[in-house]
Amino acid sequence: MKILLVDDHPVVRQGYAALLGALLPEVQVSEAASGEEALAQVHVQIPNLVLLDVGLPGISGLETCRRLGQRLPQLPVLFFSMHEELSLVRQALDAGAAGYLSKRCAPDVLVEAVRRVLAGYPYIEQALATQLAWHKGEEQAGAPRLAGMTPREMEIFLMLARGLPTRQIAERLCISGKTVSNHLTLLKNKLGVDSLAALVHLAIDAGVLRVGEREPA
Repeated sequence: MKILLVDDHPVVRQGYAALLGALLPEVQVSEAASGEEALAQVHVQIPNLVLLDVGLPGISGLETCRRLGQRLPQLPVLFFSMHEELSLVRQALDAGAAGYLSKRCAPDVLVEAVRRVLAGYPYIEQALATQLAWHKGEEQAGAPRLAGMTPREMEIFLMLARGLPTRQIAERLCISGKTVSNHLTLLKNKLGVDSLAALVHLAIDAGVLRVGEREPA
């Protein structure tokens, strides 16, 4: 069995590769630092599973998942991310993911998720699955306004709402500060808000941001 682990942080990537190797000795883990690198690797050798982060430089994890599904429909993708917003979980499932779990999960949960997805079953971390079931059919006030956002727009929207400055968003996504500023302007127009504060309030109303939540720089 082969797993392709896609994460842009080398220490995180290597740490989880070592963990998976120790807990699943029958599995061979390869690594990729971006969506583009992942797509190039599967062109050479098809893994049995892709373990994919959402926030990647260049093309997003969500877009990577879509492209993998177009190229290799039978290849399961399991998202493994620090982001736990229900809107992102839904977008991941809509993109064709076989499952979603957070990086806060215990090692045995990660192993269970990998084994279940490799066996052909979907897997959503219990806490996230409970929230999805709870909110099914119950749109929060601002949620419909986010429905038409692209994966990249959602990534930038969440980073802005959490208080990350333009420079750091640009660095994380490997784009220019001007591009981030352009996205902010487009997001304001698209969402019908006239300030960054209003954008933050919309994120809270939509349930993708908790009051007082800030992302560390």
